Amino acid sequence: MNPILVLGEALVDEFRDGAVAGGAPFNVARSLAALGVPVRFVSRIGADDAAGRLVLDSAARFGLAVDDIQRDANHATGRVSVHEDAGGHRFEIHADAAWDHLEAPATAQAGILYFGSLAQRHPVSRAAIRAVAKRMNPSSGPRLLDLNLRPGTDTPELAAEALMLADWVKLNEDELGCLLAWFEPTLPALMARFALQGLVVTRGAAGYALHGEQGQLLAAGEGVAQPALVDSVGAGDGFTAVLLAGLSLGRDLAATLRLANRYAAMICGVRGPLPSDPAALAPWREALHALPADEGR
Repeated sequence: MNPILVLGEALVDEFRDGAVAGGAPFNVARSLAALGVPVRFVSRIGADDAAGRLVLDSAARFGLAVDDIQRDANHATGRVSVHEDAGGHRFEIHADAAWDHLEAPATAQAGILYFGSLAQRHPVSRAAIRAVAKRMNPSSGPRLLDLNLRPGTDTPELAAEALMLADWVKLNEDELGCLLAWFEPTLPALMARFALQGLVVTRGAAGYALHGEQGQLLAAGEGVAQPALVDSVGAGDGFTAVLLAGLSLGRDLAATLRLANRYAAMICGVRGPLPSDPAALAPWREALHALPADEGR
């Protein structure tokens, strides 16, 4: 089984009570590593700064290899200021970080590709990510786009270019609304326009939905209550990680999505995108590998 190739930002989320390593691709990659799924993570951090050391320390704790984390002597590790209020959180993503200057890896052998839209805000990283996506072998696995419409990457032009390189897309309800307003008024037409095989909509406390290539609803689930809510940072990334893991391991898709939904709820009960102790993910690793096989594969 080829590793899942994860491309994009590794950074530090700065909460009012301290900093934690973050970035959607880094969150996904650390979850995959802790869940026992082969993963290759390609990102870029400052050559020697405190935020970069925090990223490397976190990768090591979760068992994620750092061979493909590039070092940049001219740009600092990315930082995000997380502003929290009763309604949730707002991200202030600081500009011109090391991950904006990501270089394409020399080789990109992988079974599945995960890439996001945020890491495409700068022309350098955008070109690198698109070069990798274009040279992926479609028979090796799907290319999954995590559409993350933050300021600077919330344009129809960037979204369209990214969608054309994707086989699957994961997004939230607001982002889906943007796509329907920008491109096609119906989900079947949107899927056909970009030749998408799957579209996963995360709905927060309302659960999730998976749509097939003709827009048909294939699976859906209600939200899982989190009685000890801390924050929702990284919940969607956790969902994506379990989905990718299930696809890579050939597990039943409906069962995988149900587990992903529960995993995302668990993430909402910890500070930041992952538990501070990776040992907390051991039961989730067991549950993942115990999922039934996809009988259609």
